[in-house]
Amino acid sequence: MVVGIPKEIKAEENRVAITPSGVAALVAHCHRVVIETQAGVGSSLSDEAYAAAGAHILDSAEEVWTQADLILKVKEPLAAEYPFLRPGLILFTYLHLAAEEQLTHLLLDRQVTALGYETIQLEDGSLPLLAPMSEVAGRLAIQVGAWSLQAQNGGRGVLLSGASGVKPGHVVILGAGIAGASACQVAVGIGAYVSILDVNPARLRYVHDILGGHVTTVMSNRANIEEEVTTADLVVSSVLVPGARTPKLLTRSLFRDMRPGAAFVDISIDQGGSAETSRPTTHHNPIYRDEEVVHYCVTNMPAIVPHTSTYALTNVTLSYALELADKGVTTALRDNPALQRGLNTINGHVVHPGVAAAFDLPHAGPTA
Repeated sequence: MVVGIPKEIKAEENRVAITPSGVAALVAHCHRVVIETQAGVGSSLSDEAYAAAGAHILDSAEEVWTQADLILKVKEPLAAEYPFLRPGLILFTYLHLAAEEQLTHLLLDRQVTALGYETIQLEDGSLPLLAPMSEVAGRLAIQVGAWSLQAQNGGRGVLLSGASGVKPGHVVILGAGIAGASACQVAVGIGAYVSILDVNPARLRYVHDILGGHVTTVMSNRANIEEEVTTADLVVSSVLVPGARTPKLLTRSLFRDMRPGAAFVDISIDQGGSAETSRPTTHHNPIYRDEEVVHYCVTNMPAIVPHTSTYALTNVTLSYALELADKGVTTALRDNPALQRGLNTINGHVVHPGVAAAFDLPHAGPTA
């Protein structure tokens, strides 16, 4: 199979879908790998390194898309890439289709077989391809949240760690999954006062235990969310419903009751965002103020640490990419239930129920 890796074109997206060692693994399985020139430069990975691993370096994205049977990406295709979508193409990337109606209909019209990293799901409900980026985003959330709180950014001017004789800042984290737990670890580590909310008491117990009790765990419901958020200096939302739009847990009226200059980091923004005030931003222009709260809503947070993120991503995607390339999509889907759950569209049909529900579309089985 020909596996193609185009350069990412999303604003300030410096990750690349595979490392040179990942290319070497595909080549060892007798697959041809074509990669667009300079695709890895943002992650400090050179064309020479890819060529040494056995990749064929091509001059343009069009050449990569045209030659490839299987396209590996980091982010969903953008408008400039839409002309390259065609029947029979296998697309494997972070799709987040529940927030991308136009792309969803285009994938259906072009009969693209599209699998989303974020919807690959194991029997225990875990999301192995989302996990490393969730970890990175969670850890970054405290870093960018602290920056958003600085006075020059319109924030309250609160140092999250506090100082001698001065109380630390209050960090509230919504969701105790991988992203939320990672944010919690960093926030506790710098000395902030941290509350974390989730609907799953087992997750709250886990976070409480791994942090030695240095965190306040709270069951998530409307009353508790309002109580915690209105006293927070920094709110981090990491709520996720796999494959579906994020529920709007935070209303505009709630933001009016927050402390002026508080900060809000919405990790969930690539699935539509968890607040009525959320709208996507970029690394170039990451923040805005709404209801006197500084919002950070960048849709590809891990892209600001692309070297780390690219290696972390390849670690988990490579085995699935090899399975698709080795077996072909039909056999790979039949043999691997996790891949079946990751399938979003095939043969002009929506397969993932979360995507179908987002746009009121019928959904079919993986053999549609």
